[in-house]
Amino acid sequence: MRTNNHKVRNVIISVYFVLIVLAILLATVFRAFSDVTNNPLATFLILVLSFAVLFFLVHFISKYFEYDSDGIKVVVTNKGLLLSDHFNYREYTVEFYKDRLAGFKFNNYLVYKELVLYIKDTHGHTRKERFNVTLVSKKKRKYIKQSLSKMIKQNRKSTYS
Repeated sequence: MRTNNHKVRNVIISVYFVLIVLAILLATVFRAFSDVTNNPLATFLILVLSFAVLFFLVHFISKYFEYDSDGIKVVVTNKGLLLSDHFNYREYTVEFYKDRLAGFKFNNYLVYKELVLYIKDTHGHTRKERFNVTLVSKKKRKYIKQSLSKMIKQNRKSTYS
């Protein structure tokens, strides 16, 4: 099974555009925030810090996710969403044989969702691999869950046989 979240790129670009328009709007109505504090520098710092927090939150959440379980290996990739065509930044890829998968779980935080894979190495030790799946649709997460569950079921069946 192959899946990714390539269609989300336009949504993230729109969110960045809205953030920039919001920053321009806040800069023009700067005097409207004078009732928060009389100090214009403090008001400006509050606005800049809140904009920066929103900007970096969107940057942290926006990652491209690709899952490929066709063949004997599974390939899972996370990378930056916007500039990934030109720069290979924030890329994280894990490739493993299907029989090495020991378990998985989806963690659902307030604004962040992650896939945790438990993979056995050649020495029998289990390591955790974490992937950002925040922008992957619920339907695709369900298909990934079914695919991983099937692999674990086959691994347990072959272990006891």
